[in-house]
Amino acid sequence: MEKLKFDDISLSEEIQRGILDMGFEEMSPIQSQAIPLLLEGKDIIGQAQTGTGKTAAFGIPIIEKCNPNERHVQALVLCPTRELSIQVAEEIARLGKYKKGVSVLPIYGGQPIDRQIRALKKGVNIVIGTPGRVLDHMRRKTLKIGNVTMMVLDEADEMFDMGFRDDIALVMNELQENRQTTFFSATMATEIMRFAARYQNNPQIVKVVHKELTVPKVEQSYFELKEHMKTEILSRLIDMYNPKLTVVFCNTKKKVDELTEELQSRGYFADGLHGDLKQSQRDTVMGKFRKGTIDILVATDVAARGIDVDDVDLVMNYDMPQDEEYYVHRIGRTARAGREGRAFSFVSGRDIYKLRDIQRYTKTKIKRQDLPTLKDIERNYTTTMLEKIKREIDNEDLSKYEKILESLLQEDYTSFDIGAALLKFYMEDNRLDGHKELDMVDNQGKYRTTTSLRRIHINIGKRKGISPRHILAAIVESGSIPKKLVGNIDLYDKFTFVEIPGEYVEDIIASLNGTRIKGARVNVEIAKPKRK
Repeated sequence: MEKLKFDDISLSEEIQRGILDMGFEEMSPIQSQAIPLLLEGKDIIGQAQTGTGKTAAFGIPIIEKCNPNERHVQALVLCPTRELSIQVAEEIARLGKYKKGVSVLPIYGGQPIDRQIRALKKGVNIVIGTPGRVLDHMRRKTLKIGNVTMMVLDEADEMFDMGFRDDIALVMNELQENRQTTFFSATMATEIMRFAARYQNNPQIVKVVHKELTVPKVEQSYFELKEHMKTEILSRLIDMYNPKLTVVFCNTKKKVDELTEELQSRGYFADGLHGDLKQSQRDTVMGKFRKGTIDILVATDVAARGIDVDDVDLVMNYDMPQDEEYYVHRIGRTARAGREGRAFSFVSGRDIYKLRDIQRYTKTKIKRQDLPTLKDIERNYTTTMLEKIKREIDNEDLSKYEKILESLLQEDYTSFDIGAALLKFYMEDNRLDGHKELDMVDNQGKYRTTTSLRRIHINIGKRKGISPRHILAAIVESGSIPKKLVGNIDLYDKFTFVEIPGEYVEDIIASLNGTRIKGARVNVEIAKPKRK
């Protein structure tokens, strides 16, 4: 199916306005295939990784079909983690912000359940939640799903890996039969296909077919960072490498405008390029870029298709692209005509999964780099400056400047003193003062440090039918710790030990105590030290 623009399909004006505000220019491959089918009411199984735009692929049809006059739950989305539940709920809310009366609520472990109960009692149209917390509300009868007409399983393979299969089945069995059911999964495992067959009606298979990708010879690296660090790190990299021309890629028109304004306010010669610009405006911006009047071009993928400039030294993926093919097209903007080029990517949060997909499909290793520090910038300035001085001494006629310095030498200043003073002026006249130390706190405002692992004791084990997957799912769903930081899980007949970084222990104990794992109420405490 050809790629569509959002205004190529029949959507209400309210939805179109929400899409426009978010800055989307055209549908990603998974969206162009899934949205028309979902609007027709068909069940689908979508194979799509994180970062392909799948949230909008099911979120747009959900908002379009939702009736705000009916104050009951009409759509239910299950997600594997608290973080994803919040992310999906926020994006669907933004897409539907102009459709008055539509309400969206994320429900997950780690948040007081009383607050969620009060919100549900007021009447909610769309619920996004983790399987454990959704089941908890269903048992309390605070969440009624008998009128749900659209059901979505997001990242089904991840939920199965975390041991949620039985919980998902319990939820599915409570839904009405004439609902629309959508599964999104990064893989089409046999277990998932068999499960889907029990709950779907003649589902359509939707997946992105990748072309054979030829990756240009470009030095490729990535930086792992938090979202709020991106503009500062971008500025540091530009100052360190001092590229002749740079193209910075963003995923939305809105982000292009915001970043262009930020860069200009920092004193960079930058301009933006996206689909909302008239052709004459695009031509003007590209003319400036080719002439070097501006040296940083901030662009979306759609607007950048016509860029054909030989002197681009650096490509920055400010946002990770939604599709592997976009990545190849982006980095192909540099290293033209036999020149060398660099491509840097910013990886924030779940972008790491997108990076893995890109490396797999392009059969390329993208190396990780440490974030540049202020000392790195200063060191780089010094190195660059010394190289310039050497070139000037070797290649230029400096006689007229020597005469100016003679007067200082006659006043008993040494050539060393004069050189040091000139270097000081040069170093002060650089962009170092425009950079700030980064705030390294996490999203909750807590400063995280890496400490040794500690063990927690959970009072259930194998005799309750518990597996390590159930324990891991409960810990991750509590929202207290990222999955990758959970250490060894030692399961015994009546209890379980789990290794956790010390700084997370208190949060996990507070979140898990009194909750249920596979129906059994648990008590969690710090484990006694191992006997020597």
